[in-house]
Amino acid sequence: VQLQASGGGLVQAGGSLRLSCAASGGTLTRYSMGWFRQAPGKEREFVAGISWSGGTTGYADSVKGRFRISRDNAKNTMLLQMNSLKPEDTAVYYCAAGRGLTLASMVDGRLPKSWGQGTLVTVSS
Repeated sequence: VQLQASGGGLVQAGGSLRLSCAASGGTLTRYSMGWFRQAPGKEREFVAGISWSGGTTGYADSVKGRFRISRDNAKNTMLLQMNSLKPEDTAVYYCAAGRGLTLASMVDGRLPKSWGQGTLVTVSS
């Protein structure tokens, strides 16, 4: 499956953005999906994940209560609604998917095999 992320941009602190991830080349059945980000000079980190059914989600502590992940398997898409953005949220955001990968494994650090290109989110203070 191929993934394409979009929706990044420049926003002021306190603002909102919605990232989208579109999948092609197959269905997302049995794929857990997630968003990761990488800030300049830092390692890539887990942001949010969602089980293949969409029934279970997980978030990094730094974004809990501000970000919301969702997916629509019928449309092969995944969204990340980001509210109350902070300058420290500035990063390149990547969507990823792993067939047979559990959400718990993703949260624990196991990386999905399929990745989209990144989309840059810049939050100004």
